[in-house]
Amino acid sequence: MAFDPKKWTLKTNEAFAAAIEQAKALSNPELTPDHLLAAMTRQDDTIVPAVLAKLGLAPLMVRNKADEAVQRLPKAYGTDDPRMNRELNNVVQNAEQYQKDLKDDFLSVEHLLLAMNQRIGIGSEELLQALKEEMFALETDHLQQRISDEDYVAHKAALELVLRRALQRSNATTNAPELISR
Repeated sequence: MAFDPKKWTLKTNEAFAAAIEQAKALSNPELTPDHLLAAMTRQDDTIVPAVLAKLGLAPLMVRNKADEAVQRLPKAYGTDDPRMNRELNNVVQNAEQYQKDLKDDFLSVEHLLLAMNQRIGIGSEELLQALKEEMFALETDHLQQRISDEDYVAHKAALELVLRRALQRSNATTNAPELISR
């Protein structure tokens, strides 16, 4: 499957660029999910750190674990840009499947986080609950005027879309075995 960065959100492109830069700086010949996870947890203005926190995971600890895993990777000197390893390729394919299932136009860091749920040690239901809680926190912040109306509208629209479609996908998956058994 060919990946199309033109169909990625700005934050997804930024996360991949940061992951590639980290791999280059450490002379890693392969780009791994740990490079991408570390980059995603470093980003400002995404829901990734908030969702991790809602799941009881310290974003800094997740990032540190990803960084530690990256430090243990093999090094190769004098090579070109790192290439995506098989595991990251699978993560992106799964994220693209979430994107497709959720009928989203662009691949977002939220899709990537959903695709990495097992890597960070959480179930998909837990992740959905965290997304719901993040929506509630966004509403609270807006009511208490801690965020601007413009930021509220933008974040709410994106979060509602991902949450609604993730719930639809979850319900379809949950109901599928019942349909098969009848």
